[in-house]
Amino acid sequence: MFLVFKNSWALMLGMLLLMLGNGLQGTLLGVRGSIENISPQWLGYVMSGYFAGFLISSKLTPHLLKRVGHVRVFAALGSIVSAAFILFPVWIDPWFWMALRIVVGFCFCGIYIVAESWLNDSADNETRGQALSMYLIVQMAGIVAGQLLLNIADPGGYELFVLITVLVSISFAPILLSSSRAPMFELSRPMSLKELVTASPLACFGMINLGGVFAALFGMAAIYANQRGLSIAQTSYFVTAIYCGGLLLQYPIGWLSDRMDRRILIILTAGVCAVTCLLALMFNSGFVSLLVVAFIVGGTTNPLYSLLIAYTNDFLDTDQMAAASAGMLFINGIGAMTGPIIVGFMMNTLGASSFFIFIATLMSLVCLYGIYRMSQRAAISVEDTAPYLPITSRTSQVATEIAAEISDEESD
Repeated sequence: MFLVFKNSWALMLGMLLLMLGNGLQGTLLGVRGSIENISPQWLGYVMSGYFAGFLISSKLTPHLLKRVGHVRVFAALGSIVSAAFILFPVWIDPWFWMALRIVVGFCFCGIYIVAESWLNDSADNETRGQALSMYLIVQMAGIVAGQLLLNIADPGGYELFVLITVLVSISFAPILLSSSRAPMFELSRPMSLKELVTASPLACFGMINLGGVFAALFGMAAIYANQRGLSIAQTSYFVTAIYCGGLLLQYPIGWLSDRMDRRILIILTAGVCAVTCLLALMFNSGFVSLLVVAFIVGGTTNPLYSLLIAYTNDFLDTDQMAAASAGMLFINGIGAMTGPIIVGFMMNTLGASSFFIFIATLMSLVCLYGIYRMSQRAAISVEDTAPYLPITSRTSQVATEIAAEISDEESD
């Protein structure tokens, strides 16, 4: 692990600073939009812009890298996203904010592609798994800490937007100044949607639903908190609890994944999430109970992403896994792009409770479809399953392909 840190400390430091800014901006926009009396429906459109930009960038950035190289693309995207953040408080308008969110999503996807390519290039076969794990931990730590930065200044002012801009701007310095050569990682061509659905209908159905859930949790949670009447501090703790659950329960669920029928685990995690959301609606509990709910919901949904990818890999040859992982990321992005729009409309029409109704509905559908699929296909022997590797939707297709390569190596 020390060797991994020595070879990639600049990347890890830059990513930590970058995720501090990115983690803060989504929550800050939700809070600031509520302060400016922007309706939840419009804020849903604003939040969906990030995922739309992310999907567009996942297709265009590889072509930009081939034309002008990793360093130029990385520096250009960094300067653009830094400028975008400082523009949010200049003009409080949903259309303007949505356009900026598209730009931010586009830039962050490209930044992830370059950063993860550098990560892969700095590691060898023996250390690649450790490097990916450290990268994901640093990424999550930055997002969690970013929520707490919401408390250091007034969300109704300029200071927090300036802070985001500064964090993002300086995050590129250690990476660009320390990298001696451009990475050589090549992306594979993703599998077609038809091939993915044929390989695993349950994983594809679960992934598009999970995208909608992720968009609600990480785009609309602050808006829900505002509608519930939570303070700024309580809002930051609520969102932090979601991320902490995803971080701390990733490995226990991954451990179970390698020791039992993954369909049963998919059904259980989705079912626990749905039941938790319904209990939160039924009892309308206090703030501490709400934090517990947030922790459980985050802890069941975040590992489900890795679980669905691992389940898909169970039905693929090793040389198909990288392409399938990239395709699953795209399916998840489709759900994430539409999720904020739907939940925003529901919250605008039915109130704050729609936040948990939306999540419970999608997770219930995954649970029920999983039960149906168990009657259509026999279980795979645990000994023949692909390894579970923790990965999140907040990475690019490069990280998913690195994870697939590690899975291939561990299967040999």
